[in-house]
Amino acid sequence: MDKQIRQTWDFNCPAQQVWSYLTEPELMEQWLMKNDFRPEVGYQFHFTFPESDKNKYQGIINSQVLEVHPYTRLSYTWNGQLKDGSRSFISTVVWILHPTSEGTRLELWHDGFEMEEDLLVHKGGWDSCVNKLDQLLKPVLL
Repeated sequence: MDKQIRQTWDFNCPAQQVWSYLTEPELMEQWLMKNDFRPEVGYQFHFTFPESDKNKYQGIINSQVLEVHPYTRLSYTWNGQLKDGSRSFISTVVWILHPTSEGTRLELWHDGFEMEEDLLVHKGGWDSCVNKLDQLLKPVLL
Protein backbone atom coordinates (compact mmCIF):
# COMPACT_ATOMS: atom_id res chain seq x y z
CA MET A 1 0.00 0.00 0.00
CA ASP A 2 1.19 3.50 -0.85
CA LYS A 3 1.21 5.31 2.52
CA GLN A 4 1.04 8.83 1.20
CA ILE A 5 -1.36 11.21 -0.45
CA ARG A 6 -0.16 13.07 -3.54
CA GLN A 7 -2.70 15.40 -5.13
CA THR A 8 -2.55 18.39 -7.46
CA TRP A 9 -5.04 21.16 -8.22
CA ASP A 10 -4.95 24.14 -10.56
CA PHE A 11 -6.37 27.54 -9.61
CA ASN A 12 -6.94 30.55 -11.84
CA CYS A 13 -5.40 33.01 -9.40
CA PRO A 14 -1.90 34.08 -8.35
CA ALA A 15 0.17 32.13 -5.83
CA GLN A 16 -0.09 35.01 -3.33
CA GLN A 17 -3.86 34.51 -3.15
CA VAL A 18 -3.59 30.73 -2.69
CA TRP A 19 -0.84 31.30 -0.10
CA SER A 20 -3.17 33.54 1.91
CA TYR A 21 -5.68 30.69 2.18
CA LEU A 22 -2.90 28.35 3.33
CA THR A 23 -1.48 30.68 6.00
CA GLU A 24 -4.10 33.11 7.34
CA PRO A 25 -6.12 31.48 10.14
CA GLU A 26 -9.41 33.20 9.24
CA LEU A 27 -9.11 32.14 5.61
CA MET A 28 -7.93 28.61 6.50
CA GLU A 29 -11.01 28.17 8.66
CA GLN A 30 -13.27 28.86 5.67
CA TRP A 31 -12.06 25.76 3.79
CA LEU A 32 -10.16 23.61 6.29
CA MET A 33 -10.75 23.94 10.04
CA LYS A 34 -10.59 26.32 12.97
CA ASN A 35 -6.97 26.87 13.88
CA ASP A 36 -4.44 29.07 15.65
CA PHE A 37 -1.86 28.84 12.86
CA ARG A 38 1.06 31.23 12.37
CA PRO A 39 3.50 30.83 9.47
CA GLU A 40 6.57 30.65 11.72
CA VAL A 41 8.97 27.69 11.70
CA GLY A 42 8.71 25.84 15.01
CA TYR A 43 5.33 27.33 15.94
CA GLN A 44 3.01 24.76 17.55
CA PHE A 45 -0.66 25.10 16.67
CA HIS A 46 -3.93 23.19 16.56
CA PHE A 47 -6.66 22.46 14.09
CA THR A 48 -10.01 21.81 15.76
CA PHE A 49 -13.28 20.42 14.49
CA PRO A 50 -16.52 19.38 16.18
CA GLU A 51 -16.58 15.75 17.20
CA SER A 52 -19.49 13.72 15.90
CA ASP A 53 -20.75 10.17 16.20
CA LYS A 54 -19.77 9.40 12.61
CA ASN A 55 -16.19 10.63 13.10
CA LYS A 56 -13.92 8.39 15.16
CA TYR A 57 -11.10 10.94 15.51
CA GLN A 58 -10.66 13.39 18.37
CA GLY A 59 -11.53 16.95 17.41
CA ILE A 60 -7.98 18.26 17.78
CA ILE A 61 -5.04 17.90 15.43
CA ASN A 62 -1.76 18.94 17.03
CA SER A 63 0.69 20.46 14.59
CA GLN A 64 4.03 22.22 14.30
CA VAL A 65 5.26 24.35 11.42
CA LEU A 66 8.28 22.76 9.73
CA GLU A 67 8.94 25.04 6.73
CA VAL A 68 7.74 28.37 5.43
CA HIS A 69 8.89 29.58 2.01
CA PRO A 70 6.39 32.32 1.09
CA TYR A 71 4.34 31.67 -2.04
CA THR A 72 6.16 28.40 -2.80
CA ARG A 73 6.23 25.85 0.05
CA LEU A 74 4.69 25.25 3.48
CA SER A 75 4.88 22.16 5.68
CA TYR A 76 3.71 21.11 9.12
CA THR A 77 3.12 18.03 11.22
CA TRP A 78 -0.40 16.60 11.44
CA ASN A 79 -0.87 14.57 14.62
CA GLY A 80 -4.23 13.17 15.62
CA GLN A 81 -5.73 10.47 17.76
CA LEU A 82 -8.77 8.23 17.84
CA LYS A 83 -11.53 9.32 20.25
CA ASP A 84 -11.05 6.22 22.36
CA GLY A 85 -7.31 6.98 22.70
CA SER A 86 -6.35 3.56 21.36
CA ARG A 87 -4.26 4.85 18.48
CA SER A 88 -2.67 8.03 17.25
CA PHE A 89 -1.20 8.94 13.91
CA ILE A 90 1.71 11.23 13.14
CA SER A 91 2.10 12.56 9.63
CA THR A 92 3.41 15.50 7.64
CA VAL A 93 1.56 17.86 5.31
CA VAL A 94 3.45 19.70 2.56
CA TRP A 95 1.92 22.32 0.26
CA ILE A 96 3.89 23.29 -2.86
CA LEU A 97 2.81 26.18 -5.09
CA HIS A 98 3.91 26.52 -8.72
CA PRO A 99 3.04 29.53 -10.87
CA THR A 100 1.46 28.61 -14.22
CA SER A 101 0.38 30.66 -17.20
CA GLU A 102 -3.22 30.38 -15.94
CA GLY A 103 -2.56 30.92 -12.22
CA THR A 104 -1.23 28.48 -9.63
CA ARG A 105 -0.75 24.72 -9.41
CA LEU A 106 -1.05 23.50 -5.81
CA GLU A 107 0.45 20.18 -4.77
CA LEU A 108 -0.36 18.35 -1.54
CA TRP A 109 1.95 15.73 -0.10
CA HIS A 110 0.60 14.10 3.06
CA ASP A 111 2.99 11.40 4.31
CA GLY A 112 3.35 9.10 7.29
CA PHE A 113 0.23 6.95 7.27
CA GLU A 114 0.56 3.52 8.83
CA MET A 115 -3.07 2.43 8.52
CA GLU A 116 -4.85 2.30 5.16
CA GLU A 117 -8.03 3.43 6.92
CA ASP A 118 -6.38 6.71 8.02
CA LEU A 119 -5.03 7.27 4.51
CA LEU A 120 -8.46 6.82 2.91
CA VAL A 121 -10.23 9.06 5.42
CA HIS A 122 -7.69 11.83 4.96
CA LYS A 123 -7.70 11.56 1.16
CA GLY A 124 -11.48 12.03 1.16
CA GLY A 125 -11.15 14.86 3.66
CA TRP A 126 -8.59 16.70 1.55
CA ASP A 127 -10.76 16.31 -1.55
CA SER A 128 -13.70 17.85 0.28
CA CYS A 129 -11.65 20.68 1.79
CA VAL A 130 -9.89 21.64 -1.43
CA ASN A 131 -13.23 21.66 -3.26
CA LYS A 132 -14.27 24.35 -0.76
CA LEU A 133 -11.00 26.18 -1.37
CA ASP A 134 -11.63 26.05 -5.10
CA GLN A 135 -15.02 27.74 -4.63
CA LEU A 136 -13.44 30.44 -2.48
CA LEU A 137 -10.73 31.14 -5.05
CA LYS A 138 -13.05 31.31 -8.07
CA PRO A 139 -13.43 34.86 -9.30
CA VAL A 140 -16.80 36.46 -8.74
CA LEU A 141 -18.44 37.19 -12.07
CA LEU A 142 -20.59 40.32 -12.18
